[in-house]
Amino acid sequence: MNSKALTYLSFLVLVVGGGLLIGLFNLPDAWYRSLAKPAFNPPDWVFGPVWTLLYAMIAVAGARTFIGFRKTSAMRIWWAALALNFAWSPLFFGLREPALALIVVIGLVVSVLLYILSSWKQDRPSALLFLPYLAWTSFAAVLNGAIVALN
Repeated sequence: MNSKALTYLSFLVLVVGGGLLIGLFNLPDAWYRSLAKPAFNPPDWVFGPVWTLLYAMIAVAGARTFIGFRKTSAMRIWWAALALNFAWSPLFFGLREPALALIVVIGLVVSVLLYILSSWKQDRPSALLFLPYLAWTSFAAVLNGAIVALN
């Protein structure tokens, strides 16, 4: 296997595998089900497939950036976004701190937007891969905010 393929595989394992593991250890429980939620809250089964697809796109963008632009601000922002993403579920579901999770998801939205802006000229496909991520994390921030406001 060449180094480029190994990079893509490594990023897929890190992001998809890490995201799935964090999700498995932070599943919605009775506490979450007891929270008041807005009418636009999707059913629980929607989140797994959406996040799996997004994680694959995040991994590809990260691998592309790592291969071509490793020492740029885009790569540093990509890592920051991943850290914020992986922190959200343990805060919200594990520690049951929706308000702290809201702060994290707002930071995530900002970092995703910054990644898109910093990648746009140097690697447009990577920036485009983050557009659905921006849409979903923005929706997640609104949903998280609504849950905080309702509870």
